[in-house]
Amino acid sequence: MIEFIRNLSAFLVALGILIAVHEFGHFWVARRCGVYVERFSIGFGKALFNRVGKDGTEYTLALIPLGGYVKMLDERVAEVPPEKRHMAFNNKKIWQRSAIVAAGPMANFVFAVFAYWVVYLIGVPALRPVIGEVAPQSIAAKAGILPGMELKSVSGLETSDWESANMALISQIGDKQVVVTAQEPDSSVVVSRTLDLTDWSFDPESQRVLTTLGISPFTPPITLTVSQLVDNSAAIDAGFKLNDKIVAVDNKSVTQWQQFVDAVRSHPGKTLQVEVLRDGEPVMLSLTPHVKVEADGKEVGYVGLAPSIEPWPASYKVNLKFGPIDAAIKATEKTGQLVSLTFDMVTKLVTGDVAMKNLSGPISIAKGAGMTAEFGLVYFLGFLALISVNLGIVNLLPLPVLDGGHLMFFAIEAVTRRPVSERIQDIGYRVGSAILVALMAVALFNDFTRL
Repeated sequence: MIEFIRNLSAFLVALGILIAVHEFGHFWVARRCGVYVERFSIGFGKALFNRVGKDGTEYTLALIPLGGYVKMLDERVAEVPPEKRHMAFNNKKIWQRSAIVAAGPMANFVFAVFAYWVVYLIGVPALRPVIGEVAPQSIAAKAGILPGMELKSVSGLETSDWESANMALISQIGDKQVVVTAQEPDSSVVVSRTLDLTDWSFDPESQRVLTTLGISPFTPPITLTVSQLVDNSAAIDAGFKLNDKIVAVDNKSVTQWQQFVDAVRSHPGKTLQVEVLRDGEPVMLSLTPHVKVEADGKEVGYVGLAPSIEPWPASYKVNLKFGPIDAAIKATEKTGQLVSLTFDMVTKLVTGDVAMKNLSGPISIAKGAGMTAEFGLVYFLGFLALISVNLGIVNLLPLPVLDGGHLMFFAIEAVTRRPVSERIQDIGYRVGSAILVALMAVALFNDFTRL
């Protein structure tokens, strides 16, 4: 319940900010173009807050926070007094109407740049994309990717950390191949490698993009020393204590953590004799793993302890923190990469190169908002920037109910020298609404299947 409230609260905050930014873009440009704005509303339905400003605009915060709108004076909607006709939206030039409509999505892009600018001013810890292991016969192995290499770029996009590397690789879904550059281990030499993606399959619901390519990021070695114990667990029952070092299981020497994990998982409900070193002295413990049923119905052993991990080498850590000017440059580059990636993904959804099951809806967004808010301001701002870019691009789609649809009608008007007929616009709105509702239904269905 607490998690639900946290996710919902973070979702409403995120949604409120992004809607306000989007609608303010329309509002600000409309005012600059001399259009009279009757109402600026965040949300729909019953008004929770209502105030009329000195400019005559009614500012409203409504009950249903799933959108917003800017109501402008328009002769197509209601009768306009003669003295105000010059302030009506429909009487403005095409370029002015286009600017007003495009200002919403543009405001989302500007906000993303601002959010990333703040992130880079504060600084965000990250890890260099150094490869730990490469699976034999994998896509990465066949391309000549080696353990210890550091990814420098993916399809021309710079990859300074694992987040940017993951995003760049995800954007290649549906492509036949991708060119990456990587710095060779213990060398300054940067080489180019081509990954053949012809037979690549990636299910974002259950797989990590790196794993499907055969790449495992570098991680510090896992020790055999116990650092965590779960209450009422099999490990507690057996007498394990913190800082115990596992040395053998059933008289077989254990040198790697995975050996102990394999022994435990393969013996659900069966007793194992585990030798540990405690304060330098050998101690024998009888460990009976509890039975845990996995999603596929398979029974595995579970004991409820975790090992310590050696600290990250300082050379593998990076702090993405810059001065005001460099932060602005980095923020612009990052937003540009996101815009390019999102456009690519939308195009691939339309062409069928990316499956519709990859669409996400409000539930996934709420979970993401709650998670990033828990991590801190920097991560929440990064999440807001990502969603803001997506919101801007979605609104630019050429569907009549969206900003992109209005821009499409204006483009037709500019070419034909006359407005698109109301009948055509009405048909367009109906078709666009049907498509949008269908997409939302798919996104919601995907959300529920991921719960």
